[in-house]
Amino acid sequence: MEPINKVKSVLTPLNHKNVDTDQIISKEFLKRIERTGFGQYVFYHWRFNADGTPNENFVLNKPQYKGSSILVAHDNFGCGSSREHAPWAILDYGFNVIVAPSYADIFHNNCFKNGILPIELSIPEVEEILATAEANPTDGIVSLEDQTLTVGDKVYRFEIDPYYKETLLNGWDEISLTIQYDEHIQNYEAKRKTFA
Repeated sequence: MEPINKVKSVLTPLNHKNVDTDQIISKEFLKRIERTGFGQYVFYHWRFNADGTPNENFVLNKPQYKGSSILVAHDNFGCGSSREHAPWAILDYGFNVIVAPSYADIFHNNCFKNGILPIELSIPEVEEILATAEANPTDGIVSLEDQTLTVGDKVYRFEIDPYYKETLLNGWDEISLTIQYDEHIQNYEAKRKTFA
């Protein structure tokens, strides 16, 4: 995983509640066996019309939000099925920070495990940010170390579990954490009995 600390990006306002994982990455795109390559299919049925042409009214297709790495959404983001492909698709598309008032629990945990920072703010704070970003392309500046999101002259503070903060700051996934105990594992393996 890539470490996250400072992220500066235009904010992409996805002003929808209850965005479920099938909307994030539809079931017909789950046949890939790699963890990469899903970004091209993120929000596919919202990004494209039935004939395959881009939906010009959808926020991700608007040029002012191109290259954004901060997605701002509404309540209960990532609900629905527990597919881990949803955070894979979001990250592969280019977002490594999501801002919302609340998340489905499994999606929330999968974000941390895959290198995405899911920031939780109050509904009024998120609605204020959405309104600002919809009115004009606006940069947001995230500092994970300080636990702040700055939009213009407004600073929003967020809470994060210290464990997840440390893993994101260091770019550690669960394999990285295990490897830190490599010496202990090797000592154990050298001492244990072998069976024929």
